[in-house]
Amino acid sequence: MGQHRSGLLEKVLLRRARAFWSRAAMSAGTTDLSLLRGQRNEARILRHKLDELTHQADSRLALPRIGSMSFPKPAGTDWSWRPQLWRGALPFKGLSAVESKTMLGDEVTIFHDCQISELTLRQLRNTREADLAPFGLRMDVFRFDGSFLSLVLNMPQSACDGLMRRHLVRMEAIVEVEKPLEIFARLNVRHGPNTEQIVRELPLSDDKIMVEFDLAYTKLNEKRVEAMWIDLIFEGPEMNQVTLRDVTLSRNPRAEL
Repeated sequence: MGQHRSGLLEKVLLRRARAFWSRAAMSAGTTDLSLLRGQRNEARILRHKLDELTHQADSRLALPRIGSMSFPKPAGTDWSWRPQLWRGALPFKGLSAVESKTMLGDEVTIFHDCQISELTLRQLRNTREADLAPFGLRMDVFRFDGSFLSLVLNMPQSACDGLMRRHLVRMEAIVEVEKPLEIFARLNVRHGPNTEQIVRELPLSDDKIMVEFDLAYTKLNEKRVEAMWIDLIFEGPEMNQVTLRDVTLSRNPRAEL
């Protein structure tokens, strides 16, 4: 009962506040300047709070929902993952003059060897009907005086648990580029003192960007798997804008022959 009365009171107060500001706006042309100055200050404070509310509401209410791990997976998939960068909000919206080894959340790190960084990064809220990931990453590269640029995705320990040579590791992505460039994905699996590496070029011309890493062609020691990570390597990124709308990984056992 108390909550019901509180809700009614809030509605009454909101109606009165809207009516007050409507009258103030209509009479602003003739209001005494000292009074108008005070109203302007209060309106600015109120607008700031309303903008904060609107921003948070748009983010939380927009689809896809924040935290979503949902995406299509092959039959027999026994592990799947979407990095936190694409499923949850970072503590910052954007970065400029990004230095090498800058971390984007707990799982993604950027590496480059530029003397002067003209690289900016911005996390976007995905709202398109085709998007399954709540967030995307936009990377603007202006002058580039380095020899390499990569994003490293550190995969969780669960990706290593039970990993076998008969596994296929699949990576799917939604990528938008301002002008053509090459992007390579390199899977790294550390087992004991050794690291297996498999490189695939992303087929950016395809509607569905997907690559698979077949561990059968490695010398993986299944009993000593310690860590896995993916390097996304961007070749010739200068004066380009790359938007990664989604990146997902999964694994499934290859069918026995």
